[in-house]
Amino acid sequence: MRADAQRNRDRIVEVAREVFREQGYDASLDLVAKQAGVGAGTLYRHFPTRDTLVDAIMQSWVDRVQEAAEKSRAHEGEDRERLLDWFERYVALISLHKGGPAKITSAMGVEGSPIATKCQVLKNASAEVLGVLEERGALRPDVDTVQVCRLVGGVATIADQSDVDPAAVHSMLEVIADGLLVR
Repeated sequence: MRADAQRNRDRIVEVAREVFREQGYDASLDLVAKQAGVGAGTLYRHFPTRDTLVDAIMQSWVDRVQEAAEKSRAHEGEDRERLLDWFERYVALISLHKGGPAKITSAMGVEGSPIATKCQVLKNASAEVLGVLEERGALRPDVDTVQVCRLVGGVATIADQSDVDPAAVHSMLEVIADGLLVR
């Protein structure tokens, strides 16, 4: 791909992410093209359908989820701090859009959900981090990854829908972590 075409493609993805964040995934693609400074034909040449554009946006998010999980798996320190590190990253990842935490958390583990792929990415990343703790014998044996995602997502939902300060969010995440670890 020519450098200018790659710049246009990257700009379209970035603008679409912002437009979709503000207006939802049903926002006008003509608006995306206009704000990206390209014609509709350029947008459709790179992304023939809305789904291909959403996939491009999703790939960037998937990459961020995988990077966050890798950082949490490699986190130095006690098991509790590793778990809390992941929880904080998880909350940030699902809180990129207002209303996102509730939407993602309510869809977690639901087959056929329109965002099942996104939920699966989060579940897999969580399973990787929890797996490190399980291998170390630090995690209770009855821990279910989907339930952990729902619990942490519940905290993110509360933070998203109210004026809970970050210290209170951290405190709630500590309660979840303490309940998951072997004492």
